[in-house]
Amino acid sequence: MSAEIVPPTRRSCERCDREDVWDEEVGNWVIVEADGERRSGNKHCIHEWDINGQYNPVTGEMDRSC
Repeated sequence: MSAEIVPPTRRSCERCDREDVWDEEVGNWVIVEADGERRSGNKHCIHEWDINGQYNPVTGEMDRSC
């Protein structure tokens, strides 16, 4: 089995609570809607996404035969 990179599909800003999800159709992040409102947070925020050292995008096992 070889390793596979699995990118995140959801992210939220730790500063302003903006929430995004990955949209495969457009190939980009889109803002989450909750109760009919976009959770866009502060438009002037330099977003600090909750994807950090605890997130591991690698699944499976590395092929060590190389």
